[in-house]
Formats: sequence, C-alpha cells, structure tokens
Amino acid sequence: MTATADTALDRSQLFIGGTWADPATDQVIEVVSPATEEVVARVPAGSTADIDRAVAAAREAFDHGPWPRMSPEERIEVVARLSGLYAARLDEMAKVITTEMGSPISFSSLAQAPAPWMMIESFLTIARAFAWEEKRPGALGGDVIVRREPVGVVAAIPPWNVPQFTTLSKVVPALLAGCTVVVKPAPESPLDGYLLAELLMEAGVPEGVVSIVAGDREVGAHLVAHPGVDKVAFTGSTAAGRQIASVCGQQLKRVSLELGGKSAAIVLDDADLATVTEGIKFIGLMNSGQACVAQTRILVSRSRHDEVADALGEMVRGLAVGDPHDPATEIGPMVAQRQQERVSGYIGIGQEEGARLVAGGTGMPDGLDRGWFVRPTLFAQVDNGMRIAQEEIFGPVLSLIPYSDVDDAVRIANDSEYGLAGTVWTADADAGLDVARRVRTGTYGVNTYTMDFAAPFGGYKASGVGREFGPEGLAQYTELKSVYTEIPAM
Repeated sequence: MTATADTALDRSQLFIGGTWADPATDQVIEVVSPATEEVVARVPAGSTADIDRAVAAAREAFDHGPWPRMSPEERIEVVARLSGLYAARLDEMAKVITTEMGSPISFSSLAQAPAPWMMIESFLTIARAFAWEEKRPGALGGDVIVRREPVGVVAAIPPWNVPQFTTLSKVVPALLAGCTVVVKPAPESPLDGYLLAELLMEAGVPEGVVSIVAGDREVGAHLVAHPGVDKVAFTGSTAAGRQIASVCGQQLKRVSLELGGKSAAIVLDDADLATVTEGIKFIGLMNSGQACVAQTRILVSRSRHDEVADALGEMVRGLAVGDPHDPATEIGPMVAQRQQERVSGYIGIGQEEGARLVAGGTGMPDGLDRGWFVRPTLFAQVDNGMRIAQEEIFGPVLSLIPYSDVDDAVRIANDSEYGLAGTVWTADADAGLDVARRVRTGTYGVNTYTMDFAAPFGGYKASGVGREFGPEGLAQYTELKSVYTEIPAM
C-alpha cells in the first residue's frame, strides 16, 4: 500500500472567516488511511467555540460586508477565478481524496476531483442567465418586481464519501447567490477542505464569507442549531437528515437535505446482457459502493434471472480489490472499520435471510491482511422484503431481485422508503421512457446514469428535501421578494 504518513498534509490551524486561525482547543483529528490503517495526517478538531467564531464571521460578512451587496456579475467573476484555480489542481485533489477516504484513484480522477470543477462551470453558466430580478405586470395594475435575494448564512455539512463534490454543491451556489458559508467537513475527510480553503483565498473571496471547520457530530449539531445560521444544506444519512429537519423545523430555518437511497436498476427482457453487466459495474459499485445513488437492487425477469446472475457473478468475482492508489484497483476499502463491520454484517444478514450467495461473502478479500476491505458480493433470488433489499448498505453488495412482468418491476422499484435514483435497461427507448415516468425517484436513466449539472438532483420520500444543481439548485440559496410599484394616477 502506498498511503503512508505524510507530514505535508498536517495542519495546525482552522480556516475561520477566510483566514487561518488557531483552534480554540488542542484536540486533534487523526486522519487514518482506510487501506493501511495508518495515520496519514493530523489536523485540528473543530470545537463548538470554533463554530461560534465561524458563524460570527459569516454573520458579520453577510449583515455588513460587501459580498451580498455585490452585483451578481461581480460574484460570478470571483467564482470564475476559483474555477480556474481549481482546474489547475485536479490531480492533487484526486490524490488527497484517495488518501483520506480510500476512493480508488481511478474514480477520484474520473469523478471525485473533476466533477466539482464541472459543477462550478455549470453554475457559472446558470448564474449568468439567472433571473435575479424580473418585472411582471401586476394583476391589479402597475408592475411587480420579483427579486431573488441571498438566504443568509448557510451551514454546509458534506459527508465523507464524495467530500469535495458535496461541499461545492453547496458552497458554489451559495456564493453566487450572495450568501456566506460555514462548512463542517466530516472528520474522516477534512484534507480536501483545506485545499479548497487555499483556493478560496487565492480567488479573492472576501474575509468572513467562508469558513471550513472539520469536527464531529456534536460540532455539526451545534452548527445546525446555531441561531446565527439561516439555512442548513446537508448531505448524509436519512437518520441524520431527520434530526436536522426537526431542528430546522423548530426554528423555521431553511433546509435542504440530500439523503440516502436504495435505488433499482430494471433490466427488461430485450436488454443486451454485456451492456447491462458493464452498466451495473459502474452504477452499482462506483466508489466501492459508497454512493447514495448506487443502484444495488437489480430487477430482472424470472426468465432471465439465472442468466443475469451468472454474468453479474463473473463480473463481481473479477473485480480488482486492493490499494486505492493503484490505477488498476476497482474496489477500495470502506472508509472506516465501523463501515467494514456494517457491510460485513449485512452480507451475513443476506445469507441468514435465505438469499443465494453468487459471489463474495464475509471475510477479507484474498491477498489482503490489513485495511478496511470487504469482498464485493452478489446475492440472487432476493425478495424485496429482505433487509438487504430495503436498507442502505453503502458498500459493494448487489441484490438480484426477480419480477414477473414490467408492472411488477415498477411496483418493486417503488416499494422502498427511498426515491433517489434508478435506471432501466432496454433496446426500446419508448419502453424505457415509459418505465422512467412511472418510477418515483428524483433522477433516472435509460441505458445510462449520470448527473447533469444543468438539471436538478435530489430525491423523493426519505431520500431528501429540495434539489441541487440546475437553476433549481441555485434558487435554493435565495429568498423571493415581491416589490409592488405604485399604480399610476388616472
């Protein structure tokens, strides 16, 4: 394994109010490589006192500073500089993310690092055409001016699995809207946030506008409940999302939540098996299965079940598991030992529930004796009522579920508390679109799955509240104001 201690990644200060500042305590986060179980960096652990300082700086910058009072064009210019600076450090960002949380470097180089940059560029295009202020003819005579104004101080709380992507999905639209932001990265993945802090300073974001303070759940809870925060933007588990929504509801605080998923890929009988197998390899197992949009329920007709099971089983058994810094690795470690134990526990549950184990199983993958790895696993003959089909595992575990006809497939896909993503695989585009319209999820693909940053992303049901990306995502960081002009005297 190549992830070893690197003092160059150590930090001694926090990024508070747009400047480097000494932490309030001497508590430290040890960033541990999931591949080697060795400490790779030490950074300050943010405290509630540090959060108070960050919110105070954001509050002052919003209430009295220049950022919210700049024109949209002026803010766009600053964010455009950030985009250029970010693009120049994509390789560095990819390596940092792989080091801190174990994403295979192939995925970090494909998505973890470049997708945030593409997102910035997309939001810049959206912001340039956005209706920040428009005039409408009033129903009672005269004109009405409808303005989009910044929502205020934003608490941005990203998870560890795609840390930079989920951070910038909040920070960029918030900045373009004129908000100030306090980011609370997960303690498992604080290092990419420090790199972002350097870029924000270099881009010329004014002091006070952005703070980045990594910390534990207590620190996150303090930030969510802080009276100086106007909006919370959270990506993470549905359980945590429920708690955050409750706090925000009590305070009538704006909130957007991008939560869990248990998405289904529906394979119609006319689908090409090789295409399906390659597609499932990506949509089901991306980022070692640690993805909210992972489509881990594979729905296939009873007549093709065994054929698909054989093909997927061969694919799963052939996956390269190991050092995430090796470009050949397809499945890396789980982010932490607790996650390794969680995923292994679900594999055991699947066996206890009576699902047929086609590939994988409990225990360490062959050739590995350290690191938080699990064996990529495929179950067949899964009933949709089983826990492995209903609960989010967040690891490389696939469940093959038989259906009787297309209506049954749609019913099974919708039989979930989640509604985040999904796909259908077919040679008939019209049939695929018909299925897409019937499955209750926020995003869907026909023979593909992607996130287009020009379109809204988010979930139905327990998969979240609100949307990211597209004009809809930018609008989440604004308040609507209607200004009525006097009716001319007759």
